[in-house]
Amino acid sequence: MAELHDLTALEQGELLHRCEISPGEIAEHYLDRIARLDDVGAFVTVAESRISTCARELAVKPVGASPLWGVPTAIKDLNLTRGVRTTFGSAVFADFVPDVSDNVTLSIEAAGMISLGKTNTPEFGSPCYTEPDVAPPAVTPWDRTRIAGGSSGGAAAAVAAGLVPVAQGSDGGGSIRIPASCCGLVGLKPTRGRISPSPMYGDAAGLATAGPIARSVRDAAAFLDVLAGRRTGDPFWAPEEPLPFLDACEQPPGRLRIARFIEPLIAPTEVDAECVAAWENASVLLESLGHEIVDIPRPLPVEAVAVFETVWAVGTAMSVVNLTPEQRSQIRPLTRWLTEQGEAVSGPAFGLAIAELRRFAAGALEALAPYDAVLTPTLATPPPKVGEIRDDADPARDFQAQKEFTPWTSAWNVTGMPAISLPLHWTPSGLPVGVMLAARPAEEPLLLSLAAQIEDAALWDHRLPPGW
Repeated sequence: MAELHDLTALEQGELLHRCEISPGEIAEHYLDRIARLDDVGAFVTVAESRISTCARELAVKPVGASPLWGVPTAIKDLNLTRGVRTTFGSAVFADFVPDVSDNVTLSIEAAGMISLGKTNTPEFGSPCYTEPDVAPPAVTPWDRTRIAGGSSGGAAAAVAAGLVPVAQGSDGGGSIRIPASCCGLVGLKPTRGRISPSPMYGDAAGLATAGPIARSVRDAAAFLDVLAGRRTGDPFWAPEEPLPFLDACEQPPGRLRIARFIEPLIAPTEVDAECVAAWENASVLLESLGHEIVDIPRPLPVEAVAVFETVWAVGTAMSVVNLTPEQRSQIRPLTRWLTEQGEAVSGPAFGLAIAELRRFAAGALEALAPYDAVLTPTLATPPPKVGEIRDDADPARDFQAQKEFTPWTSAWNVTGMPAISLPLHWTPSGLPVGVMLAARPAEEPLLLSLAAQIEDAALWDHRLPPGW
């Protein structure tokens, strides 16, 4: 007999809607699993007192409730959560408890979902691995010696290990899709402006967005319905969709024209044979589903890399600008190195970099406009060992290794396009390898329709990691 954690988030929602189980009971089921099974570095803080309060408040299901009403989830430790310790992955904020919640937290609570706590993230969400000073490394449950990716590594580890059915991540250069690939999950970076960054608005370049991490495309779509929406004052916004994103999963995508390329974009690197095989096999699958596959040249020039790095470094420097010298002494070597790079950029130079990045984005969008979707590998290798990328003694080498591991993901942050990583391949040793699809801006419905079609054909839900 299937246990609660074997069910999808939507199946759990059905049980809750039929009153066959209460929100408190399902929360307790997952709290027990977290207490016994979180050897993957998923959680930084478990908010037990808040959970019991939320469960009591959900005694009556409102009319028109979300399909995920009452379903447990978790919030990334970068997102403000009133009354719950929020460390931003940094020893500087190890004891910080905010007195306000951000839009992501408020949207999850408004939908009647119960957050079980805060998931692990690297310092200020910068690296593509999750090895902070405030928590153990986040590892993939497929091999606990290997990274869960980052910066939403804790969120992906939690979902992949069955500690929550869905979790929220955020993505400024691949931070949802990278851990989704490492952990054998679905990870969706939505269109720029689809999810409000209120009230902080800390990303001047518009690279980052929140998004869902889930075991299935439909769970991800339902969670996107929870998170999506604009708030007054947002600097970017996507048009509101007339139908729920979940409904898009049941709409046939039709015959699509899908571009593909495999040349690394942000660093020259050798692509692992398993990642190439995943990409090739996905191409064959898409053709078998009736889609046209077209090989194209890289849509972003090499010159875009340095501009992106300038914007990234300034963004890191903005994270520490108000710290005292004593607090700065506690930040990690990579953060310190990136901050030094960012602080060396003048205000006018930063403005010029943002404008140049927008021009590169426009060129890529024009080149990709004839295509309904774009196919690449998600990562250049399967998940590496813990500590293999991180290099505290040489942060420049650390940053270069990150670029070589993730040579495609940040392109879609630059363009603002929605992109999804799908768990379509496993190595002979059992490591997951993701494949990434991107769509035109604001075309999440088409992307989800295509992803659901792929999922129905590929059927990865039978794959469970050791210790499940």
